[in-house]
Amino acid sequence: MAILRIENLTKNYGSVKALNNVSFAVPPKTVFGILGPNGSGKTTLLGIVMDILKVSSGSYKWAGEDTPEGLRKKIGTLLETPNFYHYLSAETNLKIAAKIKGHGEADIDKVLQTVNLYERRRSKFNTYSLGMKQRLAIASTLLGDPEILVFDEPTNGLDPAGIAEIRELIKELNRQGKTIIMASHILDEVEKVCTHVAIIQRGVLKTVGSVSEVLNTSGANAASILIELSAADNQHLKNILQQMPGIETISETENGIEVVCPESISAEQVNKFCFDKGIVLGKLNVKRKSLETRFLEITGKQSDR
Repeated sequence: MAILRIENLTKNYGSVKALNNVSFAVPPKTVFGILGPNGSGKTTLLGIVMDILKVSSGSYKWAGEDTPEGLRKKIGTLLETPNFYHYLSAETNLKIAAKIKGHGEADIDKVLQTVNLYERRRSKFNTYSLGMKQRLAIASTLLGDPEILVFDEPTNGLDPAGIAEIRELIKELNRQGKTIIMASHILDEVEKVCTHVAIIQRGVLKTVGSVSEVLNTSGANAASILIELSAADNQHLKNILQQMPGIETISETENGIEVVCPESISAEQVNKFCFDKGIVLGKLNVKRKSLETRFLEITGKQSDR
């Protein structure tokens, strides 16, 4: 049974459709990314399923229940920056959070250990780095040992070190058996952390599935690969590649040329085609198509704002 099932979810703000007939299901024990440009409707969707916003039409069910009051205690949420007290310790802040949520204090040490803040549990919140503050926020969502976690942009505003910390924490929580639903516009993080993804643009669901399924689906529903190439004259190389049958896209990069083609075209065939046309390749590297490449294929390059 799906942890969350959304059917034809629509949210209107006057004449603006923030969400337009969105439907998908979240499998249990997955890291499910809701990915889209800024302003695409991700936060609105999370607000609806957490009963913060009212839906205009459509429905959703948590674990098959319409009104999951009992299930609420099994969901930990981080939809905005928590209001921790700056001059209180992490431990004291979590005691306050536990009381507000109706949980006991028994698992405070455990959640601090989970987010790697136990050694700093008595430090004041205002002495924490941004990454540590975000980890404490996630610790707060873990109070009561919820089975489901819902995060909105969990790495937003963090430096690379902080992003890496949150990334590893999310992966570890998933290994512990928790289902994690996270909205993000950062493609790299979704690709590294999520097992499944739904891509939304201007409130419309563009595609949904496992990350591998989304990466390997082209317009013809066939698997594609990304090949990096370079030669002494990259402009001439690009012109030659445009003559090769089966090439889907050709783009210039700082270091050469990238082509997307079906898996039926091998690197050896590309190399031979270029050689027969008088071009000796300086680089030929086959890569799995990135989520960024697939995302731009689906959404184009424009922001939704």
